[in-house]
Amino acid sequence: MSKMEVGPDGKIIVPDHVLDAVRTLLEWTGDDPSREGLRDTPRRVARAWKEYCQGYAEDPSVHLSRTFEEVGGYDEVVLLRDIPFQSHCEHHMAPITGKASIAYLPKDRVVGISKLARVLNGYARRLQVQERLTAEVAQCIWDHLQPHGVAVVIDAQHGCMTGRGVRTPGVGMVTSRLLGVFLEDDRSRKEVLSLMGY
Repeated sequence: MSKMEVGPDGKIIVPDHVLDAVRTLLEWTGDDPSREGLRDTPRRVARAWKEYCQGYAEDPSVHLSRTFEEVGGYDEVVLLRDIPFQSHCEHHMAPITGKASIAYLPKDRVVGISKLARVLNGYARRLQVQERLTAEVAQCIWDHLQPHGVAVVIDAQHGCMTGRGVRTPGVGMVTSRLLGVFLEDDRSRKEVLSLMGY
């Protein structure tokens, strides 16, 4: 992703070719980009998309670099449930909104629970497909915490399906990625999915 330049007012400087692209899209849809209500829209849209896609500017794994070994002998599942997130699909750039449950079974160290949400958001703030988002979050935790198991379940609605095409609001898509004991051991898998509410 190109480097973000900020002006003296602290706002993102938007290159002219980006503004022109948004104006072209507005005109192509049938509206007049020079009318009062749309005059500042190209700049607002560009800044919004820079924010929506800020995950390209970060490495989500950095959130897992600080861990804790003093957990008082705790060796059971760590679960952060129903984390809200927003992303955009790479096919139509339409919103994906939903919630994720992320669990791991630590070996000898844990991470601050907010870090799991930060990993999710780091990947969600990119153009995505839900299947890849689920896999990326799980693999990141697996690689960097090296736990006994990782489980990620995402339940989301897709604007490309609810607002266009078949237009079926209220339909949710569920994806999961299980690694380690949560994949290999039936009892562990049932336990973690039950804790998640599935």
